[in-house]
Amino acid sequence: MKTLHKTAISAAAVALLAGLASASAFAADTPENPEEAGSPIAANVTVVNDYRYRGISQSNMKPAIQGGFDYAHESGFYIGNWNSSITWVGDLNPGVSAPIEMDFYGGFKKELFAPGFASDFGVLQYYYPTSGNLIYANPNTTELYAAQNFTVGPVTGFLKFSYAVTNTFGNANSTGSYYPDLTVNYDTGIWGLALNAHIGYQYIAGTPTGSSTSNSSLYSYTDWKIGVTKDFGGGLSAAVSYIDTNAKTVGSSYAYVSPSGKNLGGATGLVSLTKTF
Repeated sequence: MKTLHKTAISAAAVALLAGLASASAFAADTPENPEEAGSPIAANVTVVNDYRYRGISQSNMKPAIQGGFDYAHESGFYIGNWNSSITWVGDLNPGVSAPIEMDFYGGFKKELFAPGFASDFGVLQYYYPTSGNLIYANPNTTELYAAQNFTVGPVTGFLKFSYAVTNTFGNANSTGSYYPDLTVNYDTGIWGLALNAHIGYQYIAGTPTGSSTSNSSLYSYTDWKIGVTKDFGGGLSAAVSYIDTNAKTVGSSYAYVSPSGKNLGGATGLVSLTKTF
């Protein structure tokens, strides 16, 4: 770790790499119900110039390839898997090979109260296959989530709350961390363009053993995003967005820092291309 940081920080700091997504994983946005597309099974492939999750780069500010699938039953129950190339686990653990993030999730999504207002409850497992001995804590993380989706005319979105029932992305004693977020989309009705906005707050619970400094004081932060999506038809879409966080500095370095000393939670522009099947 010291070879990567001017100040010692926990694995989750960068790990929260499972941070905000800009073109992203299930965790980035609640997946659409495949049955809305006329099939119980849907798949997707994305290429993006930087995998940002909850505002933090998971790929050391380099391009990533992503993809997954969902199965949704008419009853409202669904399962799915989403994957992305990453670098952060290996960056924090020299000699360890961990090139992929694998997300497995399942839940129940149904319009329980009114048309256009689907409630969503589920569990999400972040899994990072590794080869070699980890220097820092196990990054695998399990979260429970509840979301309320809404559709009002051209405006869609969701309010979501995610709660970690394990340590969060390698942060010591961080069970109970949580992430509330709000995403809103506006269909302009022009050329297949939709405007997108997102804001979330990542709270990291607990205090490392033997430390007097809480995880929250170092690693909690707010992230936000604004952007536009273009639907080309035939399941092909592109997205351009601006993303930023107020992730803190730690001494003369950053709470979420790259091997070269750059801020993994700094402002950036994102461009992605997605194909759904």
